[in-house]
Amino acid sequence: MTVLTEPKRVGAGVFAPRQLLTSLPDALRKLDPRHQVRNPVLFVVWAGSVLVTVFAVADPSVFSVAVAVWLWFTVLFANLAEAVAEGRGKAQAESLRRAKRDTVAQRIVADGSRERVPGADLRVGDLVVVEAGEVIPGDGDVVEGIATVDESAITGESAPVIRESGGDRSAVTGGTTVLSDRIVVRIATKPGESFVDRMIALVEGARRQKTPNEVALTILLATLTIIFLLAVVALQPMSAYSGARQSVTVLTALLVCLIPTTIGALLSAIGIAGMDRLVQRNVLATSGRAVEAAGDVSTLLLDKTGTITFGNRQATELIPIGVTTVHELAVAARLSSLADETPEGRSIVALCAKEHGLLKGATDRERAAKFVPFTAQTRMSGIDLDGRRVRKGAASAVREWVVDQGGLVPDEVRDVVDRIGAEGGTPLVCAEGRIVRGVIRLSDVVKPGMRQRFGELRAMGIKTVMITGDNPLTARAIAEEAGVDDYLADAKPEDKMALIRAEQEGGRLVAMTGDGTNDAPALAQADVGVAMNTGTMAAKEAGNMVDLDSDPTKLIEIVEIGKQLLITRGALTTFSIANDLAKYFAILPAMFAAVYPQLDRLNIMHLHSPDSAILSAVVFNALVIVGLIPLALRGVRYRPAGAQSLLRRNLLVYGLGGIVTPFAGIWLIDLLVRLIPGM
Repeated sequence: MTVLTEPKRVGAGVFAPRQLLTSLPDALRKLDPRHQVRNPVLFVVWAGSVLVTVFAVADPSVFSVAVAVWLWFTVLFANLAEAVAEGRGKAQAESLRRAKRDTVAQRIVADGSRERVPGADLRVGDLVVVEAGEVIPGDGDVVEGIATVDESAITGESAPVIRESGGDRSAVTGGTTVLSDRIVVRIATKPGESFVDRMIALVEGARRQKTPNEVALTILLATLTIIFLLAVVALQPMSAYSGARQSVTVLTALLVCLIPTTIGALLSAIGIAGMDRLVQRNVLATSGRAVEAAGDVSTLLLDKTGTITFGNRQATELIPIGVTTVHELAVAARLSSLADETPEGRSIVALCAKEHGLLKGATDRERAAKFVPFTAQTRMSGIDLDGRRVRKGAASAVREWVVDQGGLVPDEVRDVVDRIGAEGGTPLVCAEGRIVRGVIRLSDVVKPGMRQRFGELRAMGIKTVMITGDNPLTARAIAEEAGVDDYLADAKPEDKMALIRAEQEGGRLVAMTGDGTNDAPALAQADVGVAMNTGTMAAKEAGNMVDLDSDPTKLIEIVEIGKQLLITRGALTTFSIANDLAKYFAILPAMFAAVYPQLDRLNIMHLHSPDSAILSAVVFNALVIVGLIPLALRGVRYRPAGAQSLLRRNLLVYGLGGIVTPFAGIWLIDLLVRLIPGM
């Protein structure tokens, strides 16, 4: 196993011309026919380049040599696009490799003793002890203890995090450092299969598989190439019959300009760049299929706490019941929360101290009392002090406890609880013995801008569903404030699964986030399952993406990245097909104008000669690939909009632009080509 210091990350959205030069050696190596044959479009261009080169050597002329040179440039520039995209990933991987160093693990053997072994010798299921200052030797789960961990080498975040056994924050990543305390970790991955190793393989692009959409587009491009190849082959007998027999050089130039060379050259770079943008946002995708699925998602399942709201519910109001005064309620609420170390419990003590002048800390007498900590089973916390028994917790749990004491719960309690829930708050009932003292209001705040973001998603045709364990009244209030389309209250694992299946049966692709073992079935069922890095290994193995920053709101960014990938591919495909129109006007009149003078009317660019027209089209066909590499890497700018709006923008910008740009480009190149002696 190896360890990392924080690597230098390579910018995703910035394109530097220097990258062209540094990637040139890789582009030259890709001229190998064994590599070219993987891309049918570029293989035809490569074969045409070889053929034209042979004829140029056998019967040299300025025209044939120039066409041969620029056909090779076309193949080279196409390889350069892929090499530049891969080069950025390799730079990231190299920075990770340089930061590695060997580490040794303290493995627990059968008799309970420890042995020191290299991290690379660890196997799945091994238990290792990691103490303060030591590096965690492999990915796994904490099975004993609690510790603060520095994850900056993986996430880039300098603030330490808490990792503990028995919860949803038990997963640890190999290469991170324990800062305090001691933990026992059960190794969950084999050597070479850790998140760091998978990240390196991902950013290198070495194991990137073509996605279904990419495969479908490749088949379409191959079909178009075959059609145009047959058309060009059939053109020679017709040319011979009309007395305008064409050379192999001219026919090859026509074929290269007719087939969709541009998108064929950029297709791989677009896919690699899309994965790169995810990595730059600290999201590890297990496949390109998940990225594409994110672009087609039509339903988003979002957890309420920490995603839609800040998640740090705070006590904001004390509401006394019956004859109890606010001060009496404050005293009881403080006592019941002294043993509650949750953020909510601490906020209750702080509220009582701030607004009612009570002590924040426990007195010596209170420390000697019997504390009743909060548990998920009892859903209450409290204290037994000098015969006083004080409890606070969920309304139903406190109600049962009061009844067991022989007391009665006034109807006013239910009314206050319902009102707080309807207003989006969380009610906690406080009781002392048989008497209900009052209700504590906990408030969670919706993050700013969420309504706007959900509105943008709605405009894109994406349905948002909030998932929460809150009661239906609270869930409805938060849902209305945040602007989500639907909500699922009192959510259990089986409820999430049922909801995902119902959406999928309706033909929708579903994305969701999760971090706990109970989320694993739903993450596996979802088309895009984003597991939090702080979550359990079960959750991370079930999902097809892992967010190293553990930011649930990043799901929205992931969807935007997926859509940007699909939009970029569609835009450049539109541009590639549209710019062939200008090449027709350049080459076809040049080929037959001598036999059919009427075709000269189609020479609307008034190109100098047939040879200069054909060469100008070939040169433009090569240069446009280089010009579009930055756009393929950066991606088309994404704006949330509906399908009709995106299609209209595609046609206006890239369709019309694909028609106009070649006319201007070929005309300008012709002005330079005509200056070449012999042309």
